[in-house]
Amino acid sequence: MSNKILILPGDGIGHEIVAEAVKVIDFLVREAGLKVETESALVGGSAYDAHGTPLPDATLALAKESDAVLLGAVGGYQWESLDMAVRPEKGLLGLRAGLELFANLRPAILYPQLAGASTLKAEVVAGLDIMIVRELTGGIYFGQPRGVETLENGERRGFNTLVYAESEIRRIAQVAFEIARKRGSQLCSVDKANVLECTELWREVVTDMGKDNSDIELSHMYVDNAAMQLVRAPKQFDVVVTTNMFGDILSDAAAMLTGSIGMLPSASLDVSGKGMYEPIHGSAPDIAGQGVANPLATILSVAMMLRYSLDEPALASRIEAAVSKVLDDGLRTADIFSEGTQRVGTSQMGDAVVAALQAD
Repeated sequence: MSNKILILPGDGIGHEIVAEAVKVIDFLVREAGLKVETESALVGGSAYDAHGTPLPDATLALAKESDAVLLGAVGGYQWESLDMAVRPEKGLLGLRAGLELFANLRPAILYPQLAGASTLKAEVVAGLDIMIVRELTGGIYFGQPRGVETLENGERRGFNTLVYAESEIRRIAQVAFEIARKRGSQLCSVDKANVLECTELWREVVTDMGKDNSDIELSHMYVDNAAMQLVRAPKQFDVVVTTNMFGDILSDAAAMLTGSIGMLPSASLDVSGKGMYEPIHGSAPDIAGQGVANPLATILSVAMMLRYSLDEPALASRIEAAVSKVLDDGLRTADIFSEGTQRVGTSQMGDAVVAALQAD
């Protein structure tokens, strides 16, 4: 029986990078016995242009029927003037909420071939391997009430609500404990418990759960200190668990430690392991259509999909090895290019990964 994968290229460079990831999927179907069927749909700005909404009902229905979703990126300059309710990013948030994808896994791994591409000294980042577990369907991005109001004096005031139920904290923390158990058995919970009551509860709940996960070394850190420590001594972290907004910010900071945000995949999972997979970078409208975007994060997202949702860990490892082989061969897109390496475009990089898989 075949698994169903929904392909959502989205906007900007999404179409270019997803096309290269589909090449990898097609190769695995053709040559490695992977049993999947794919279907494509619109989301984000392209969906708004076609249907007047960033998340058409048909797209959400297909996503719910699929075993996994591969997303490119959403957004772009041409949609920034739209009302907040119909901006492309609402399509992404709607998918996460509609599929109940509460656990966002964002690895920050420095490939040894790219140590020189990091903005930090090689000795600080060499061997970096962090997994950030971000709560994805709660917190200030979804809390109510929210909006912009006009006061009696005519001044406008914006407001958002940070809210977490204990059950929401427990389920994301449990995912993090389980991931830590399969890695280095260290978990750092990041909050702002000294000034935010909501994250004071977060710390209390995670601390309580630590009693039942005593094999995991649990620590706590305020988010401002965590940001500093990511730059000062990032290898002290193994698994980090945190709120929606804090995870959004810290994972992007961690991404740049690896040399390029174009190298990092992500997974967003529901309680049963069904997930949506996407590179953590955006739609990069400034380079869209130029054939220079890095597709490796999207290709590595396919590897995460095989590992976490489709129960094909061996094929996931093959993809990761193929990416490493391509880097060994000195091929680089513009974002990771350095003297002594060979600059290639988006499709050339995708073709190189497929060739490495073929040679494996």
